[in-house]
Amino acid sequence: MASSAGHLDAATQQLAVSLERVTGAPIDLKSASWADIEKGVIRLLMGSFRPEQPEHQLVALGLAGVFADRLIASDQAFWFPHREAPEGGMLGFPEAVLMLSPFQAVVEALVRGKLERLDEVRADIRRTLAQARFAPTGAAPVRLRPEDYARLFDPGFLQFLILDPRRTKELWEAKPSVLSADLRAALARVSAQRMSTEAKAQFEQQIAGSLSRLDPARSFGDQVGLAPRLAELMLTLVAATKQTGSAPDEFWEQAVFPLLFTGAPTTYPPLDAQDIEAAKQGVDPLALFLDVVPYSSPAPEDGLLGVFPMQEIDVPHPSLAQGGVPRLLVVPKAALQSKLAGYDLRATRASLDGFEKYLSEKAGKPIAPSGPGKQMEDAALALLAELKGLLGGAPAEAQLVMRRLTETEALSDTALLSVREAMQGPRIILAP
Repeated sequence: MASSAGHLDAATQQLAVSLERVTGAPIDLKSASWADIEKGVIRLLMGSFRPEQPEHQLVALGLAGVFADRLIASDQAFWFPHREAPEGGMLGFPEAVLMLSPFQAVVEALVRGKLERLDEVRADIRRTLAQARFAPTGAAPVRLRPEDYARLFDPGFLQFLILDPRRTKELWEAKPSVLSADLRAALARVSAQRMSTEAKAQFEQQIAGSLSRLDPARSFGDQVGLAPRLAELMLTLVAATKQTGSAPDEFWEQAVFPLLFTGAPTTYPPLDAQDIEAAKQGVDPLALFLDVVPYSSPAPEDGLLGVFPMQEIDVPHPSLAQGGVPRLLVVPKAALQSKLAGYDLRATRASLDGFEKYLSEKAGKPIAPSGPGKQMEDAALALLAELKGLLGGAPAEAQLVMRRLTETEALSDTALLSVREAMQGPRIILAP
């Protein structure tokens, strides 16, 4: 029963072995009814399901793999990466924008003590897919792919923001109705060149509509736990003053920050035959530079992105830690400030150029970055320059925040920036 979530494969195989052990006979997990599977699961759990127990979590993961494989076989479901899901991915469907965490569905069924609940979930999915399939449209139906879902829903991009503590405090103390009015007024000040009328209407409907559903008598800060994603978005609109560009988190972790901590050396370590052969075979100089040149100063080995000590990471509001995986994290400025203060773009560029010459000498042939490799090099240097500018002018009390966002959100960040500028800028009223 193969799936794209490898650790679920292992959990499913372990589940099959464990069920055979406690029942005395093999169970066909592809075709057995949930009621029959549940009889063995009850014996495995030895009581009610307790999600905090690792052994029970493993059983739930195995059942999630079984449920996912059934949906893949019968309804064309597919895995797509989603780093906030316990499985590391979620299921999507080609005929409608519909996401499912098999693990969460299984946990809910186990908590209720009724695995047959999964048949109800499957029936709900099929009804939704049928409605999408037969809904009247003016164009040919579009079949969604895993990469489409990943762009829409997987928060795989990162950017860094500076938060103004005074503005943050004002946001938490404000009433939802005041924030909604401020948002509408800001949208009215955004020009059509920066944000279309349709986009503004949709943004207002989603955000102002969400604010209107909160208790108008309580402050926004008191209700963060009820709408954590809304709180994170409002924080970026109201309290963020500067930001960097966005890039995949792997790029920050494997290229941008290693480049910062490697520095700008003018001499390079000896290369072995494998390194030289890799260069001859077309491995980009930047990848080899980061692989063979040691850091000029140490970085936390187990830190977030290899930079930020885990014990020094916080959230902008305590309730954000209670609403699933937070997408805004306060990270220590001190982890970067000294390195960025000494960062020199031209010196780093010269160091990379010098390494290319060094590679060429050792390889006995010209070595140069590929087109994509050169783009990655330029992007990494540009992000470091932005990060240096971000922290260089930041007040001592300002907070450095890491924001996770989807690729779609990253692409639309220019529009969000226009709304932020309108919310924070002067309110000029022209005389008639």
